[in-house]
Amino acid sequence: MLTRRHILTSAAASLALPFAPRTLWAASTLTMGQMQIDTLSDGHLVLPGDFILGGMPQAEMAQIITSYGLPTDQLTPPCNVTLMRDGTNTVLFDVGAGPDFQPSAGKLTQALDAAGLSPEDITHVVFTHAHPDHLWGLLDDFDEPVFANAEYLMGQAEFDYWTDPDTVSTIGEARTTFAIGAQRRLMAIAETLRFVSDGEEILPGIAARLTPGHTPGHMAYELRAGSDAAMVVGDALGNHHVAFERPDWASGSDQDKDLAAQTRLALLDQITAAQMRLVGFHLPGGGIGRAEKSGSGYRFVAE
Repeated sequence: MLTRRHILTSAAASLALPFAPRTLWAASTLTMGQMQIDTLSDGHLVLPGDFILGGMPQAEMAQIITSYGLPTDQLTPPCNVTLMRDGTNTVLFDVGAGPDFQPSAGKLTQALDAAGLSPEDITHVVFTHAHPDHLWGLLDDFDEPVFANAEYLMGQAEFDYWTDPDTVSTIGEARTTFAIGAQRRLMAIAETLRFVSDGEEILPGIAARLTPGHTPGHMAYELRAGSDAAMVVGDALGNHHVAFERPDWASGSDQDKDLAAQTRLALLDQITAAQMRLVGFHLPGGGIGRAEKSGSGYRFVAE
């Protein structure tokens, strides 16, 4: 049976500053059989609006964004790191941004502490893709893995793309630092990284689903316990507004815009047809919810 609750916990770091505003870490919880699935806040990003909205039909896009009470010039999407515990494995899906990307992100260590966990408790780290907000929390200040006891898993195509020396010069100037940062971090774990393939059950109850376009080898992960299932979608569904209402539109955040749009449409069709819950890295309310048909598109319903 599926149940869900919201938890608000003070970040441990705020306790050292009694006169500073309290920082709250939101976690959403979904229980499926022996699985407990939590989302932990890594903070949020601050992005120019056209990073996501550029290239879309501007008048229609603005109408959609305004209906959500959001501006079009700057977006501040949340970053939800998924944690799965089944009594044997303690699995993180992505590791957040770490300290070197944006000051508003990189809060995963505090969120884990608020949840009563340490990095040493993590048994597996499973990557959706290698963008900074998902990967750069991998290493500490001494370039050692933060999650020292974990096994690392990633799709082969994603690893190959980011570690290819040509990627730095072909990805485009705006994302050059993405490639440099990904290469350094992935090479630090290259010898111990386990590659996963589309359709593979990578751990009991967890299957990899290739969802390319946002990045060349982006993976989603289907978590299943009996007849209950939830899809950790990473950035295959990167926001709760245009990605759902107009999944066919190209987004500036995607590296292969046409392929990403095809992936969104197929993923939303699958999730809604199966009445499957989804967990989104940049979705509101902790990121756990459902996709529902709405007119010619969809809408995200947080739970």
